[in-house]
Amino acid sequence: MACPEATFFHRAGWKQVIEQAFGHKTWFLYIEEGGCIQGVLPLAEIDSLLFGHSLSALPFCVYGGIAAISDDARIRLDQAAQMLATYLKVDYLEYRHLHPFHHDWPTKDLYVTFRKTMDSDVEQNMLAIPRKQRAMVRKGMKYELQSYLDQDTDHFFRAYSASVHRLGTPVFSRKYFRLLKSVFAEDCELLIITKDENVVSAVMSFYFRDEVLPYYGGGTDAARDLAGNDFMYWELMRRACERGYRVFDFGRSKRGTGSYSFKKNWGFEPQPLFYEYQLHQAKTIPEHNPLNPKYQLFIKAWQKMPLALANMLGPHIVKNLG
Repeated sequence: MACPEATFFHRAGWKQVIEQAFGHKTWFLYIEEGGCIQGVLPLAEIDSLLFGHSLSALPFCVYGGIAAISDDARIRLDQAAQMLATYLKVDYLEYRHLHPFHHDWPTKDLYVTFRKTMDSDVEQNMLAIPRKQRAMVRKGMKYELQSYLDQDTDHFFRAYSASVHRLGTPVFSRKYFRLLKSVFAEDCELLIITKDENVVSAVMSFYFRDEVLPYYGGGTDAARDLAGNDFMYWELMRRACERGYRVFDFGRSKRGTGSYSFKKNWGFEPQPLFYEYQLHQAKTIPEHNPLNPKYQLFIKAWQKMPLALANMLGPHIVKNLG
């Protein structure tokens, strides 16, 4: 909690979540000196026939890598990870940093994140939203959408699974979301948006220090016409601001995608992410993302699949993507 480099994705709870939800082996390394932890490096191994053999910090998380308060701790953790990657004979070792670390390692210029400091005044945050996007938020207000916090993941899962199915990507398991809520408790929040008591959209957010991170979100078929997602993210921002949180982390997007444009429309500026790879058995860095042309036929077929079948098959695929 005190390390400037640390993120929500350095929390120890991810070990339990990744092991129990996906069955992957984890190594959560740390350096301790004089009874105080000097640095941490959470690692998880994925060994898949389809998607390869990797050691990453941290799969299923947008940030990761090493978080340390001294150069010595940082170097020792890095050395330990490289030795482990060699011992496991993985295809590659991956760090997901907010800032460059290994300048000589191959990296991707694909992902960016969107982070912005909120004003302490709710109305100022509304006025800071560009005019066209602000109109979409007010459209949701005009439709008298309502919001509430949920302790159960069922309503959230209904909206989220419908959304990712429309995109043609596999959904995570219900167990994964239940574990996130159970392990991170009050720091994992479910905001549900409704119209006439029917679920329109929903978002699972994480809270860390003074930050709120909307991480998994989506809407039903009605969300577009009702501006459900626009209203949802404003409601999250408003609620977080009133509770004293100051950083709104809109999360990772791929350049050139709809989510990238959506976040820019809110007045957020993209910040590059540094996903660095030390190649071991592999010759090139992995390209396991929907923009890869070889996945286009799969995406189109997945979109046509019945939602119930997609929800049943999806978790078996996505657990190996990281």
